[in-house]
Amino acid sequence: MSSPSKPRYKTSNWRSYNQALKHRGPLTVWFDERMAWDARPSGKRGRQQIYSDAAIQACLTLKVLFGLPLRQTTGFMESLLALSGLSWSVPDFSTLSRRQNTLNVAIPYRAKEGLHLLIDSTGIKVEGEGEWLRRKHGSSKRRIWRKIHIAVDEQTLEIRAIEVTSSAIGDAPVLPDLLNQIAPQEQITSVTADGAYDTRSCHDAIAARGAAAVIPPRKNARLWKPTTDGAKARNDALQASKRLGRALWRKWSGYHRRSRVEAKMNCIKLLGQRLMARAFDRQVAEVQIRAAILNRFTALGTPVTAAVA
Repeated sequence: MSSPSKPRYKTSNWRSYNQALKHRGPLTVWFDERMAWDARPSGKRGRQQIYSDAAIQACLTLKVLFGLPLRQTTGFMESLLALSGLSWSVPDFSTLSRRQNTLNVAIPYRAKEGLHLLIDSTGIKVEGEGEWLRRKHGSSKRRIWRKIHIAVDEQTLEIRAIEVTSSAIGDAPVLPDLLNQIAPQEQITSVTADGAYDTRSCHDAIAARGAAAVIPPRKNARLWKPTTDGAKARNDALQASKRLGRALWRKWSGYHRRSRVEAKMNCIKLLGQRLMARAFDRQVAEVQIRAAILNRFTALGTPVTAAVA
């Protein structure tokens, strides 16, 4: 019996998508004179901040985008402001490093009704030798990794929630935190994730948001006691998987859509295979800025594909 042929896909908006890809490349940087570059008085005792969060994020965005050290980022910003004819002062490297610890990064997104979230995680290196030395001399204890957990909106392909943890933290415990980043008034229609999220806490968290869980049960899965809505939904998925078979269940449930979040993970690493920051809080801000950059790129345009016979 021959295996079914793989479906072929055709992109219907090549012209607009080609323009969107070109628009990701220009070096033109616009500064709005009405931008709140200086920080507002906090009304608290002590030294007041000089620069706003928007100013710090603008500097760090260029740092992450071009892979610049902090001092080079300062010089780059000074040259851009001089070319723009603005007399704004630029935060020095120590200010950028200090403010990155507590920066509340604004991640832009386009709101949609009925979110279909795709969730996954990946590791990214912080310290340690490169891949060549590892392959030649073996692994080293100096290699330190962080784990990035993201939730992507299937319709807009934008990152809606992101968490950074140590490499020792599993996938399942982070899913409730990702869902909590979505405003309670936003409706979540479905949550798609791999078998590592087949736990009671994950199913209960998804059911609490009134969403459907598209999570393949593990191969040795058994029915749970139907004490919660999440357990009941998981038992229904397990019975459907056994009745239809795992391959047919994946196709019927739309589990294949999860490949889009894996593609987004690849985009995150295209901005750098390792993190430049050394402190954990600064690493979190660096990853969040990557998400903000990618959402800006995605908003310019994405391909529209459809399966063809």
